[in-house]
Amino acid sequence: MPTSTARSTQFLLERFSPKQIRSIAAANRRINLWEGAVSSGKTIASAWAWMVFVPQASTTGELVMIGKTKDSLYRNVLQPMMNPEIFGELAAQVEYTPGAVTCRIFGRLVHVIGANDIKSENKIRGMTCAGAYVDEATLLPEPFWDMLLTRMRAPGARIYASTNPDSPAHWLKAQFIDNPIRRAAMKVFSFVLDDNVHLDHEYVEHTKASFSGLFYKRFILGEWCVAEGAIYSMFDEPRHVVDIVPTIERWIALGVDYGTANPLHAILVGLGIDGRLYVTSEWRYDGRASMHQLTDAEYSEQIRGWLSTLRPPGALTTGVQPQYVVVDPSAASFIQQLHRDRLTPYPADNSVLDGIRTVSSLLATGRLLVHRSCTELIKEIQGYVWDPKAALLGEDKPLKLNDHGVDALRYALQTTESLWRYRIEEVA
Repeated sequence: MPTSTARSTQFLLERFSPKQIRSIAAANRRINLWEGAVSSGKTIASAWAWMVFVPQASTTGELVMIGKTKDSLYRNVLQPMMNPEIFGELAAQVEYTPGAVTCRIFGRLVHVIGANDIKSENKIRGMTCAGAYVDEATLLPEPFWDMLLTRMRAPGARIYASTNPDSPAHWLKAQFIDNPIRRAAMKVFSFVLDDNVHLDHEYVEHTKASFSGLFYKRFILGEWCVAEGAIYSMFDEPRHVVDIVPTIERWIALGVDYGTANPLHAILVGLGIDGRLYVTSEWRYDGRASMHQLTDAEYSEQIRGWLSTLRPPGALTTGVQPQYVVVDPSAASFIQQLHRDRLTPYPADNSVLDGIRTVSSLLATGRLLVHRSCTELIKEIQGYVWDPKAALLGEDKPLKLNDHGVDALRYALQTTESLWRYRIEEVA
C-alpha cells in the first residue's frame, strides 16, 4: 500500500503540468512568486507549494493567507484547496468556513485576511509571521506588502504569492521583480496560457478569443505591458454595429451615467434570442449644450417618458421595462429620485478595470452588438483610450473624456453579469 506522500506525489505527476511541478520543487526562497496568464496553473501550483510548506513552518510565528478580500481568496485559492479533484488527499487537510477569519491547514491555525485598501496594513501590525500566502499580489496596496515583509521574522519564513501581470511601472514589477538586489531573495515563475497542458483545447481557444489588446498581452501571453492606445481596439464597426436586432427575450438593464455639468447618458441593453447582448437604444441630454440644466425630478420624468414610448429596433410594441436601472453610484440624489418615482434603481458596480474587461471580452467574441441608432455610444467606443499620464505612474485608467456612454455600458453589463452570463455561454 503506497504511503500518503507517495500517493500525493503520484497525484501531482498525473494532474499537474511539468512547469507547475518544477516551480513547486524550486520554491525555496524568502519570496516565491508565480506570475503570468489566466488559467495557466500558477495559482494552483503556488497553493500546492504553500500546502507543502505549512507543516514545516516554524511554530514561533503565525501563518497568514491574504487576498484583496476574504471572498476572493476563498474563491481563488481556498475553495480549490478543499477540492479533492484538484488537491487529492491534501484537500482533507484544509478546514475553512467562507467568511471566517481563520482556517486550519494540517491542524495549523492560519489567519485569513482581506487587504483591499491602505488601512489594511493595520491587520498585520505586530505579527511575527512564519509564512504567508498572497493571492493577486498586484491588487494589494504597496504599504501592506511592505508591512508584510517586515513581519516575516520567524526562522525560515517564506511568502508564496501569485498574480496576473500589470503595468511594467507597477511597484511589484519595478521594485521587486526588476530590482537585482531584491530579486536575489526571490524565485519568480512565469506562466503563459499554453503552459497548462491539461486544459481542454476548445477552452483554450475560447479563452484566447475572449481577450484582445492589453488584456490579451497580460492574460494570455503573461506580459507586463503598458496600457496605451484604444481601450476597445477590437471594436470593428462592420462587425459590431447592426441595422437589425432579433427578438429580445429579456431587457437586462438600462445603464445610466449621470451628469449635471456633463451629459446624462442612458443606454438600453437586451438579451436577444440568439444568445447575444444588444444595445438597442440610447437617450442623452447635454445640459451645457442645451443651455438648460435639468433637475433630478426632470431627468427621471424624461427617462420614464422615453422608456414608456420607446419602440426599440425589432420590437412590435412600444414601452420597455428593463429589469434593472443601473446608475452611476456617485449619483446619490438621482438614485433617491428614481426610488421616489418607483423606477427601482441599483447603484452600479464601478470596478472600472473589471467592467472594461467584461465589455472587451464580449466585443472580442462578438457577443455584444450595438444598433446603428446609438450614434453617440458608437463614437465614444471608438475614441475611448487609456490615460498616458496614469500609465507612467503604473496605473491603468481610461482618459476621462467623452466617456459617458461607455461608462453607462460598463455599469449595465458589469452589474448584471449574473443575469446574462449563463445564457450566452449556454448558446456558445
